[in-house]
Amino acid sequence: MSQAPLKIHIGPDLALARPNTNWLIIGAWLAFCGTFTVCGLVVPPGPRLTMFGDVGMSLAAVFAAACILANVAHPPRRSRAFWAFFGLGVAAWMAGQFLWTYLEAFKHQPIPDPYVGDVILFLHAVPMIGALALRPHDRRDDLRMHLGYINFTLLLLWWVYLYLFIVTPWQYVSLNVERYDNAFDSLEGVQNLFLAGGLAVLYFQARGRWKTIYAHLCCASLLFAVGVYVSNEAIGKNLYYTGSPYDLPLVAALVWFGTAGLVSLQTHRVPQSLEHASKRMSAWPARLAPVAVFSMPVMALYAAVSHEAPPSVRSFQIGVTQIAVIIAGLLVFMRQRLVYRDRERLLKASQDALENLRHLQTQMIQTEKLVSLGQLAAGAAHEINNPLTGILGYTELLASEGGLSDKQQLLANKTAALARRIKTLVANLLSFARRVPPEIALLDVAQVISSALNLSSLDMRGKGIRTEFLPSESLPPVRGDANQLMQVFFNLVDNAIDALEEVGGGVLTIRATQKDASVILDFSDTGPGIKSPNHVFDPFFTTKPVGKGTGLGLSISYGIVQEHGGKIECFNRRGGGATFRITLPAAIEVSVSHLKPEAPEISERHHDAEHAPR
Repeated sequence: MSQAPLKIHIGPDLALARPNTNWLIIGAWLAFCGTFTVCGLVVPPGPRLTMFGDVGMSLAAVFAAACILANVAHPPRRSRAFWAFFGLGVAAWMAGQFLWTYLEAFKHQPIPDPYVGDVILFLHAVPMIGALALRPHDRRDDLRMHLGYINFTLLLLWWVYLYLFIVTPWQYVSLNVERYDNAFDSLEGVQNLFLAGGLAVLYFQARGRWKTIYAHLCCASLLFAVGVYVSNEAIGKNLYYTGSPYDLPLVAALVWFGTAGLVSLQTHRVPQSLEHASKRMSAWPARLAPVAVFSMPVMALYAAVSHEAPPSVRSFQIGVTQIAVIIAGLLVFMRQRLVYRDRERLLKASQDALENLRHLQTQMIQTEKLVSLGQLAAGAAHEINNPLTGILGYTELLASEGGLSDKQQLLANKTAALARRIKTLVANLLSFARRVPPEIALLDVAQVISSALNLSSLDMRGKGIRTEFLPSESLPPVRGDANQLMQVFFNLVDNAIDALEEVGGGVLTIRATQKDASVILDFSDTGPGIKSPNHVFDPFFTTKPVGKGTGLGLSISYGIVQEHGGKIECFNRRGGGATFRITLPAAIEVSVSHLKPEAPEISERHHDAEHAPR
């Protein structure tokens, strides 16, 4: 009999466990079930077999409780609670067995009937049943732990009420051993089958490692129910004695519980997919609560109209029902309040999500307009390039001709310089507008910032805004995509222009320095500052008027900087205005002379919109 259970544990799931775990499982089955079987068949009934049977049963319970409770240390939280409740149930049965062992093996007293520890042995399954409501295999966020605790408390109250209503009257109110034994055995059998049925339901709902764990726990629970039934039948026929083969199913069930704990302990690191996220959450824990509450007055009504029990028993049952209904009503009230609170939270989250969706739809429409505008601008830039090339060529040719007066030579040189400036602006516009995959290369951030300033120079004209770019000497390169970083710098400069425009102008100062192995970029303006610096990087957060800001520029910039291994932060300066600080990792081991040019070289380091050529 000790060999059959071993086949259950040799499968693909145990391949995930360490080899010593396999040997521990096999050793436990051989040590408990094998030894118990041999001694039960060879050793004759007597004090020695009684001592062996009680101690062996106690050690098997200790093994099961230790293996199950060892999983409490491993996340997630709902899984820890599941194993804590299940381990509490095994530990409760272990406590009842310890009391049995103390009386029978050490005090050498016969176990009384009714037994004072029966209530402990009966209620041991309640925490296990309560653990099922936690559904640890389902890791969705919509399951609430506090509702699981309320459901467990209601379940505990219901089973305690059933025990007090059905069993206790024949033990303390009107002693009747036969009716007590029948009531206790029947209620305990229903309870054990209820536990096994709940585990079977979870087995069919789960996948992966939890499916295997539920299979072990379900088989162990069924075997335990069979063991209890066999022992009770043997006791009723005066065939039972401690250490007999009738105890073997209970020992095997306890070892099986411990095996389930070991399998879970060694496979808790196996990644599990959220395969249940699309399934509807089971409502049976919530439905059991009203069933439990409404069953109480029905049972009290049956006790009142029935004349099978003595009046004292009926009075006791009605009194117990009244107290239980009051407590259950309070628990149901608490549960409903928690449910309403969760519904309000979910409704608020849904409203926020709908509002964000509306914002997103608006921004998608605006984005499509910008894309169309970008395509038009790119086409116009190409068309501008053709005559601009001719203008620049003829101007340079004219400037190189001899016989020009000093004034004519100066005008030709200025025309050529302005043509080159327009050509640089068009090149930057095309580079910024084109859609290209990220290309990570070594960059000179000073060149990229200069390109962004050059693009923004037209927005500063006539607004009293001046920019100062102060890069430090020997600034190390950084690794990144020039187009994406130019988008970040352009967004920061554009936001600074809007802020300075509110106060009638000011100065935007950009500093590029090196600190240790990082490049620090500070964009500081003399504007009014930012009211909520901690929220500027949130999507759809904007302080600009409707139709002017999207609330996505800084959020996108935050993501780009994060992808480049850096960080971006915002704070208000003491002297007024806001500062955006970007920290990027520097490629110190590479010299600037080896940089691949990613942005057009800009000769000006200081841009003055007030003195730009018109």
